[in-house]
Amino acid sequence: MSGDAATNTPAPGTRVPPEQVARLALARARRAARDKGLRPGDPGRYEPRPGRPGPDARDPQLVGTATKALVADMGWDAQILAGTLAARWAQVVGQQVAEHCEFVSLEAGLMTVRASSTAWKNELSLMTSALVARCDEELGQGTVVQVQVLGPTGPGFGRGRLRVPGRGPRDTWG
Repeated sequence: MSGDAATNTPAPGTRVPPEQVARLALARARRAARDKGLRPGDPGRYEPRPGRPGPDARDPQLVGTATKALVADMGWDAQILAGTLAARWAQVVGQQVAEHCEFVSLEAGLMTVRASSTAWKNELSLMTSALVARCDEELGQGTVVQVQVLGPTGPGFGRGRLRVPGRGPRDTWG
């Protein structure tokens, strides 16, 4: 092949295979980048000139970045944490504890839990510091500050054969 040996360019009018054309184009691009002082993997050096627009908030954003901004703007941080805790309840507290208590709510650092029996209510009341520490590990420091343990609820008398019709007796008589 004849041509310029220093630049590996073919002589004019000769047929060059496509692979060699691609290799020559890549070599020219690498040489031009090297002459500018650029190296592979370096971040871009975009500097907007005066009077010329640059990147702004209207440009496409990553989904995670846009979602975090939406959650922060709408003030959904607490609800997201409560939902995360409810979804991962068995993983956070352990399978045995999760079988005997359920997550009720998380508001302003107060986590409310309902136990399946009074014995488990007493047990969980003794474990509150461990539950707070475990929540700190899983959800972040200070997410849960205090734990309130509720006992099981009994049956109500609003329905059934023991129901009193009407408002029932009151403490004041007309």
